[in-house]
Amino acid sequence: MTSSLPSQTWHWQGYPILYRHQGTQGIPLLLIHGFGASSLHWRKNIPVLAAHHPVYAIDLLGFGGSAKPSPSVVPYTFETWATLVLDFCREVIGQPTVLIGNSIGCVVALQAAVFQPAWVSQLILLNCSLRQLHERKRQQLPWYRRWGTRLLQQLLGNRTLGTYFFRQIAQPRTLRRILHQAYANPAAVTDELVEILLTPAQDKGAADVFLAFVRYSQGPLPEDLLPQITCPTYFLWGAADPWEPIDEAQKLAQFPRVQEFVALPEVGHCPQDEAPEQVNAYILKWIGQNVCP
Repeated sequence: MTSSLPSQTWHWQGYPILYRHQGTQGIPLLLIHGFGASSLHWRKNIPVLAAHHPVYAIDLLGFGGSAKPSPSVVPYTFETWATLVLDFCREVIGQPTVLIGNSIGCVVALQAAVFQPAWVSQLILLNCSLRQLHERKRQQLPWYRRWGTRLLQQLLGNRTLGTYFFRQIAQPRTLRRILHQAYANPAAVTDELVEILLTPAQDKGAADVFLAFVRYSQGPLPEDLLPQITCPTYFLWGAADPWEPIDEAQKLAQFPRVQEFVALPEVGHCPQDEAPEQVNAYILKWIGQNVCP
């Protein structure tokens, strides 16, 4: 399947950024992956959507086949990634774009829409990261949980310990176990998926990017950004997500620009990969509805 999705390279601030593109007619879409993933996490969506729209899928800086500069050189923040996305919309796509994200990719999309609303015509957000480890959210936890999380982040700040921790996670058996938590349907955890996620983890700099983001407890929360959104926004949520609980997520539906919030029963954290038929159908249904002029 992945062989039918050739990649291209665009340079952003001197760094090579990998992306994929299919389709020519209609409103353009940009697919933004989640933490530790890449454009290939949308491999089940790109061909279907591209039959109706120009579809772009990008590897964010630090992930997939894109450059992985040191966090001491480039801050791995939502502001950085949102700037990258907006520059891609201007320089590569060339017109206002529908941003479709999964997990942290949703926060990137939200931040981009806040930064430059004119370049974002619509948002479709799949299991948006609720950023449960954010410093403001941690203040609501019991003291022992706050202390434990902070201690773990401090330990991961030690490069030797942190790199060892990353190398333990970047093993097929460990990754497969994590995916079986994230996905409600075990049949969706394939050898292909494991390879897609593991291959970039072998790149130089991958461990440093991982550790920088694990320790990133600042920046925006979805509920900070949503009140500032001016374009129509849609949520799809795998209701069996163990990391981003739907009870908390449904609170996001109260914001004015949210048009619809759809729960997908028995689907986990990555609906685009686990339930692509449902996701593709909703995306095609929503595209063009109430698009910002």
